[in-house]
Amino acid sequence: MAGEDILVFQLVSRGDSKCDECGRELFKGNLLRKEGARGLCIDCADLGHLTYVPAGDACITRRASNYSPLRAIVLRFSRTRKRYERQGILVSEEALARAEEECLDDAEVRERRREADAERRAERDAEYVGKFADEIRKRYPSAPVDVPDGIAAHACQVHSKRIGRTASAKDFDPGAIDLAVQAHVRHRHTQYDALMAAGIDRLDARVQVREAIDVVLAKWREKA
Repeated sequence: MAGEDILVFQLVSRGDSKCDECGRELFKGNLLRKEGARGLCIDCADLGHLTYVPAGDACITRRASNYSPLRAIVLRFSRTRKRYERQGILVSEEALARAEEECLDDAEVRERRREADAERRAERDAEYVGKFADEIRKRYPSAPVDVPDGIAAHACQVHSKRIGRTASAKDFDPGAIDLAVQAHVRHRHTQYDALMAAGIDRLDARVQVREAIDVVLAKWREKA
C-alpha cells in the first residue's frame, strides 16, 4: 500500500506469540508487523535495521522522520482507552543521529537567546530601579544615603506585584513613589509590624503609626 504509513504493534499480552515466518517466540514489548493474517517479527518484516525513537521529543521525531528513507510507526493497544495509541517511530540510525545533532544545536541556540534576552531584561530592570531610586532622592533629599536604593529594589522586584511594578510607578508618578517610601517607613521605622503580630487590626495599627510615619517623612523631605 504505497504512500501509507508502515505500522508495527507493540505486544501487550503476556501470552505466547510467534512470528509466522521464522517461528521466533515474541513476548510482551516485542514489535510485530501484520501482513494480512500473518504476524511478522520486525526482522522478518525487514524493519530490524531501524532504531526505535520513543514519543516525547517532537523536534527529534519530526526531523528523524524526514531524514529516514524508511519509517514505521509504533502503536500499542490501550486496554483503558480501548484504542491503539502511538508510542514512537522506527527510523534509520543515520536519520536519528542527524536529528539529534540538529535539535541539540537548536537547543543551544535557544538557550543562548534566552540568556541574552535575560541579560537585556536585567539591564533594563536595573536601569528602571536606578531611576526609581533617583526619583525617591528628588522627593526625599534628606533620606539616608542607602535608603532610596533599598526601597527601589524592594518595591520594583520583578513579579512581586508591589507598587514599583504598577503602571503609575513605571511612569514615576509622585503618588506611587510616596507609597513605596511610606511602606518602607511603616515597616522599618515604626511599631507597625509588632502591632500586627499582637493581633491589632490592620487599619487600627495604621492609625496608631501614622504620626510616626509623618515625622520621618517630614524629616526626609527637608532640603539638604
